[in-house]
Amino acid sequence: MRIATWNINGLRARKEYLALWLNDRQPDLVGLQELKIQDSDFPHEFFNKLGYQALVYGQKSWNGVAILSREEAKVIARGLPGQEDMGARLISAEVSGLDFTTVYCPNGKTLDHEDYPRKLAWYQSLSEHFAANHDNGADAVLCGDFNICPAPLDSWQGDMADGQIFHTEAERGRLSALLEWG
Repeated sequence: MRIATWNINGLRARKEYLALWLNDRQPDLVGLQELKIQDSDFPHEFFNKLGYQALVYGQKSWNGVAILSREEAKVIARGLPGQEDMGARLISAEVSGLDFTTVYCPNGKTLDHEDYPRKLAWYQSLSEHFAANHDNGADAVLCGDFNICPAPLDSWQGDMADGQIFHTEAERGRLSALLEWG
């Protein structure tokens, strides 16, 4: 099974590029983030013609996630319980025995912004959600846009960015806890 993920940053603006990419890469399962489109406006027919079923959790102007699948997929979760005020940022599905989740994690904006502690809380909720609802021995994929640079190597700024947004120990610790889950 070929799996891919893409922060599309506006589906309307990149739909044709996405079609070219899908035709070239031929993934079986795709996690999309930052759709910036409501469920009712999602172009299901367009993706059906390309051979994909789409499961969508959209939101007007911001956020939004989707799963494109060549095989039948069944939604397990839409949204992160307790974090509904952060928007459409998580969708999970069961596809051929695989638990597939795509997320668009909060950005946090700046360390002084009210969204930064909300980002950390969102990550805590994500870890708790996985621990409570997923079997860490089962086949599972968690993909998406995490808005964290796990190590200095993952940023063009290297260790000069340590302590800045996306590069804090608090953010990295939340991501590590999630990765340690399995």
